[in-house]
Amino acid sequence: MFKEIGSVFSFLTIFPSSNSTLENIAKYMYIFPLVGITIGLLIGIFGFGLSFFLDPLLVSLLVVASIVIVTGIHHADGLADFADGLMVKGSKDKKINAMKDLSTGSAGIVGIVLYLIGLVVTISLTSGFDLFKAILISEILAKFSMVLMASLGNSASLGSNSPFVKIMKDKKKLFAAFLLMIIPVLLIGETTGLVMLGVAVTMTLFLLALSTRSFGGITGDVLGATNELTRLASLMVFVSL
Repeated sequence: MFKEIGSVFSFLTIFPSSNSTLENIAKYMYIFPLVGITIGLLIGIFGFGLSFFLDPLLVSLLVVASIVIVTGIHHADGLADFADGLMVKGSKDKKINAMKDLSTGSAGIVGIVLYLIGLVVTISLTSGFDLFKAILISEILAKFSMVLMASLGNSASLGSNSPFVKIMKDKKKLFAAFLLMIIPVLLIGETTGLVMLGVAVTMTLFLLALSTRSFGGITGDVLGATNELTRLASLMVFVSL
């Protein structure tokens, strides 16, 4: 079991695992929020420490760089592919093929640039323990959003998303993921955490509806984009309250 759980951590981070198959990862998708807790703690502590010595903008830049490094940027790549797919005119199949294209289009490049700028600016607006809380909660919610989308959505095509969508139709797994998410969010974020959760769920439902309309369902790229956009949206809420 520990090897299978390790494969989930490997899938969401750069840390290697010898048992990283999609079937094993999908089986334990409900622990995604637990991985979010781990990532959030690592990067949150890093940012918290830096905030005592560096300017907020520099801290933010280093925190965003650490997120990119620790998560291996593959979800950000999903965001770029998602943007390319949305911008293509034509049938759903044509849009899906655009997402599968190995080259990144102009829409994907613009999307990634705006996303990274948004992260740097937003994170720079907080510091100290608030910075730690913002990073931790947003990372937990980002991971839960993928679980929620897989549970509610249908596959647009056979691919890397299919095992996740199939297995997460088990509502017991969704409930387990919800418990792993809600406990730290309430303990650390309190009322602000609940508002962030509301925004994260709203963002997930919006992206699900958009993807269903554009692609006929969700894909692995859509799940990755949901992770990234939910992180940014929840961070924006935190600094605005």
